[in-house]
Parts: sequence; C-alpha cells; structure tokens
Amino acid sequence: MKQSAPPHDYLANKKPSSHLADTIDFILTTTGHSEDILVRPFSFGRNQTLKATFIYVEGLCNEDAIEKMISRAKFFDEKEPVFESAQQYLEEVGHTETLNCFRPLIDKLFIGYAICVIDGFSTPIAVAIPFYKERPVSEPMTEKVVRGSREGFVENVRTNISLLRRRIGDEQLWVETKTIGTRTKTKIMIAYMNDIVDKSILRELHTRLDRIYTDSVLEDGNIEELIEDQVYTPFPTVYSTERPDTTAAHLLEGKIAILSDGSPMALIVPALFVQFFHNAEDHTQRADIGTLIRLLRFLCIFIAMLAPSFYIAITTFHQELIPTGLLGNLAAQQEGTPFPTFVETLMMEVTFEILREAGIRMPQPVGQAVSIVGAIVIGQAAVQAGIVSAAVVIVISITAIASFVFPTYSIGVPIRILRFGFMALAASFGLLGICIGFTAVLLHLSTLKSFGVPYLKGLSPFIWKDQTDTLFRAPKWLMNERPEATTKSNQTRQRTPKPSPKD
Repeated sequence: MKQSAPPHDYLANKKPSSHLADTIDFILTTTGHSEDILVRPFSFGRNQTLKATFIYVEGLCNEDAIEKMISRAKFFDEKEPVFESAQQYLEEVGHTETLNCFRPLIDKLFIGYAICVIDGFSTPIAVAIPFYKERPVSEPMTEKVVRGSREGFVENVRTNISLLRRRIGDEQLWVETKTIGTRTKTKIMIAYMNDIVDKSILRELHTRLDRIYTDSVLEDGNIEELIEDQVYTPFPTVYSTERPDTTAAHLLEGKIAILSDGSPMALIVPALFVQFFHNAEDHTQRADIGTLIRLLRFLCIFIAMLAPSFYIAITTFHQELIPTGLLGNLAAQQEGTPFPTFVETLMMEVTFEILREAGIRMPQPVGQAVSIVGAIVIGQAAVQAGIVSAAVVIVISITAIASFVFPTYSIGVPIRILRFGFMALAASFGLLGICIGFTAVLLHLSTLKSFGVPYLKGLSPFIWKDQTDTLFRAPKWLMNERPEATTKSNQTRQRTPKPSPKD
C-alpha cells in the first residue's frame, strides 16, 4: 500500500491539458526548470502531422531507447484510433501507463520513466525505460569469509532481489513492494517464503511499515529505527546483512527480508540474539570446525565485555585471587603509575575507541596506519612515561582484539557500551558489582522481543530441537527441521540420512 499524498498536494487533482505546450510548461514550472530535465519534441508519421514531446530526467532514462523511438516515429502508421496506436507503438520499447493527473506523472518522471505528451490529448503516456548507473556486485566489506560466496548486495534493490532469486529458485519466494517517504519515495521490497513464514509476523511487519509517515527514507537504518520493538536498548532487534547467501538462509528459516532501494543492506526480522554471532562460513566449513569457531565467538563476548572489569575488580578488591608471584609484579608496576587502576583502564579504553573511530573514518590506507601504529606507539609511550602499567595495556589489547571477532558490526556496539558500565561497577563493588551488572543484562535481554518473538528464544525459552544450529553447529544431515523459534509452518527441511560410504 503506497503512502497517500499530503493534503496540501495540489498536483493530486491537477489535470494535464490537451495542449502540448501547456502541459510541458506546467511540468517544467513545477520542477523549477531544472537543467537535468530534458525536452525532446518529435512528430509521428511520414507527414509529421501528430506532434509529440518526450520529457525525461537525464541519467535516469535509457537515452538510446528514446533516440530509437524518435527515429522510428516517422514510420508510424496513423491509423484509427490514433492515441491507442501511439501507445501500442511506444509499448514496443517499454511498459506504458496512461496518466490522468500530474501527481503520478511527476512521480513516474523521477523514477526513470519517459513521459510522452501528444498534442490534442490530455492523457500523457509514461514509458518505463529506467537506466541507473550502479556499483557492480562485489565482495561484502563487513562480513568477510575465507570459504564461501564473494557476492554482496548493491544499492539497486532490483539487483538485490535478483541475487536472492538466483539462490532460491522457488515459486514460494514472494516479493512485495512498498513506497515510503512523501519526498524521497523510497522503494522497499519485502521478501519471504510464503509457505514457511509466520503469517502473524508478516501482518505485523505490514502494520508497522504502513504506519510510517515521513518525508524521507534515505537509508535502511531509517526503516530499522521506525519498526523496531524496543527503543531504549543498546541491543539491535533487527538483523542487517549485506550478504545474499545469509539473507537466503534466513528466508528459508521463515524470516522476512526488507530491502531498500539505495542501500546495500537487507534487514531481517525477527532477529534473535544468537544469530548475531553466526556467520555464513559456519555452514561452509565442517560441522566440528564451524562449532569450534562459533564457540570462540561466544567466548569473545565475555572477554570483550568483562575482561577490563575483572582486572579492575581483582587488582582493587580481590588481590587474594592473584598468584603471589604475579601479584608482586603487578604491585611493582602500580607503584610507578600515579592513577588508580580504574582511571588507567578508562584512559586506555577511551584512547582505543578514538583510534578505532579515526581508523574507520579516514581513507583506508591512512586509517590502517593510524589504528595499528597509533595503538602501538601510544601504548608503549604511556608505559614508558609511567602513566599506565604494562598489564593494563595487555588487558585492553586483548579486549580490543576480541571485540573484532563478532561477524556483525551492530552487535559489537552494545558490547563496547556495556564494557564501560561493567568497569564502573567493578571499581565500585568489585566482583559483586560485576555479578549485579551481568544479572541486569540477562534480565534486560529476557524482556526484549523482535516482532513479538522473544529475543533469547531457543535458549530461553529453551527449545531442544533448535540446538542443532544455536550455540553449536550440528552436521547437515542432523538439521532436518527448521528452527521452531522463527516458524511453525512447513517444519521439515530435509530427510537426508547419515552418510554411510561402502566398505
């Protein structure tokens, strides 16, 4: 369902004139006589008795197709009825639509249609000949794999849908189109497996999209922020990916993909907490290797979130937990620094976050040098100057490396935010503060939902049969059922027996 035009939209009721010059003049006046809007007059028939004009936006239309239509117009046979014959002639180049008012005419003009205005007729004809310059399909930048597909989404939503069609050649892959944004008129496409998807979740998604009333949607992040369940949480409740193979895998589990024109990302709903730590490569490797790598990622959650706070708590409140030899070394290092452990750790964390952000925003060759060399030089100089201890630099370095293991960037941000909170709790209450904070995070996660589906579903509430692809990755021949956490329809995925080669 498309958004309705604003009440003040005078174009909604304005009708084109039967005089060609009046219609063209009104279009040009409405669009501010913009330089990129081109007008190409021509005539139909050998006697050139039927005057017409093409008006289109430079760079959005296939100009070769326009030249072809104009050059062949002199061979047009002016038979009755003239208007229907002209429309049939234009239909040979692209799909045509007749327009009875200026609102759809202007809308078509800016999405790649050429508008043909024929003198003597008050119904212009829109010819679909869009031509967009787009980035070629290339390797995803944020979701790297050693073994697997190298294709990533691009900014053209139709190209992205074709990438999904290549992977799922099934008539049950349904695609719906919506337009959001009264000014940007951003086209979004909703893709799902009709015989697998939970229809109640699909209806809820349509409800949330239909209630969006805004003048602009420029990125997929704008849509994510307007349809998510929880506003006041650092954890993402909508999954985003730029990999077609990952999106296809989620569709086959009953989830829904939202693709926005102009964005190289797909939004997946509903989103579960564990899926943010899954990677496409988990299923291209052997099950045992995939499981070990996945478990390593879950271990890195605790390292990235709790390592600095544990160091602060143990060195400040619980020195009896440190071996005697190590305790002596740490005490000797601490004597040479003027700040408490919490202040040292906080300074190094803030410094590293600054270096990380600088490395991302700067040009790639320079950014890598700043992030790597800057961290080494600053860390070594800080230790030599006696500002921080060497142990703090080691802890922060391990924490930083662990935070880069997450396959999805969006889940790394809340881990980084919570790290500072745990550091403050550890400096105030020791290990007790960490336990309190960890309990609060678990309680918060248990209250979150994504389109009505509990965020921790599969783990809490625990679903035994879903454990083949949650914390562990079972062999493919054991993954016979689809995850119950996301769909209850068409549960059977396969019935492949365990491989048993001949002796």
